[in-house]
Amino acid sequence: MGSQEHVCPDCGQPVDTVVKRHKTLGAWVPTWVAGPCRNPDCATYVEEGAAEHEEPHGPDDQPEQPGTPAAKNS
Repeated sequence: MGSQEHVCPDCGQPVDTVVKRHKTLGAWVPTWVAGPCRNPDCATYVEEGAAEHEEPHGPDDQPEQPGTPAAKNS
């Protein structure tokens, strides 16, 4: 993990670091990426508290419900 600070590519202001994840070889792996820009004068500004795009979760990410049979791939 590096100590670099992320900046907005449009305005150059510092942005928060957020954790995204991806699945590699059956395990979820964290990836630290630049968060949304909070500078109101920037073209890529995202308002605080606005719903951000989140990656869709697959069936492997959902906890198994008790009493429901597991899905079988034939």
